[in-house]
Amino acid sequence: MSTLYEQAGGFDTLLDLCRRWHALCLADPVAAHPFEHAMHPQHDERLAAYLAEALGGPPLYTAGYGDESGMQRMHAGNGEHPDLDEACLDLFDQALADVGIDRPAAVAISAYFRRATLAMNAYSDSADQVPDGLRFNYA
Repeated sequence: MSTLYEQAGGFDTLLDLCRRWHALCLADPVAAHPFEHAMHPQHDERLAAYLAEALGGPPLYTAGYGDESGMQRMHAGNGEHPDLDEACLDLFDQALADVGIDRPAAVAISAYFRRATLAMNAYSDSADQVPDGLRFNYA
């Protein structure tokens, strides 16, 4: 049985997905907010590395960028924002379709991304809430 990473088409497809999602979010009045501010210049590449690892591909994120606790800290302390989350998740689904990921894989990837996004609300008050040594969030 192949991994979601393989079903999605590998790293290049995931990078295309992240770039498309970023572009869609920038064009959306609700989703644009976090994408309009200072972001890491390789945000799309880092997200693609994270997704690659989460979906059963090579450990690109943990080998080169950090661990789950560090990733959670980067996104923590921004409060809860359900409208923003929903807008971004809807656009992620659009990006999955736009880059041509087959429906069964796209549905599974979407479900994973939704769970991972909503799980970040656990640390919405402060990055200080994020414990060390969190287990990587695999699909």
